[in-house]
Amino acid sequence: MLYWTVVFFVIAIIAGIFGFWDISAGATYIAKILFFVFIVLFVLSLVARMIKK
Repeated sequence: MLYWTVVFFVIAIIAGIFGFWDISAGATYIAKILFFVFIVLFVLSLVARMIKK
């Protein structure tokens, strides 16, 4: 699960780079949402892994 979280986090970062450069307004909005969603998922995944051990 941590692997997939990192993969999607990297995808969100890449989408954010394109979105924050103002390629299109829609891409910016989507990238910001994805960025924060995957940050939360990443943190939750790390916490779950720590608790599991």
